[in-house]
Amino acid sequence: MKIKYFTDTDTALLEFSSRPVVETREVSESVYLDLDADGNIVNMTLEHAKQKAGMKEVAFQEMQRA
Repeated sequence: MKIKYFTDTDTALLEFSSRPVVETREVSESVYLDLDADGNIVNMTLEHAKQKAGMKEVAFQEMQRA
């Protein structure tokens, strides 16, 4: 997974895979999902990431199931 943040537009792009995108769905005014041919999420775009999603800091934490 890759996260790209574009400061000029306050947009975050979360890339889950490199599969080709065949459809983009608008979840809300600021959230878009890019889907592959099988309906799997390829990317998620968060517009106004700092302003609306509170994305001031990004942290990664991998959890192990007991």
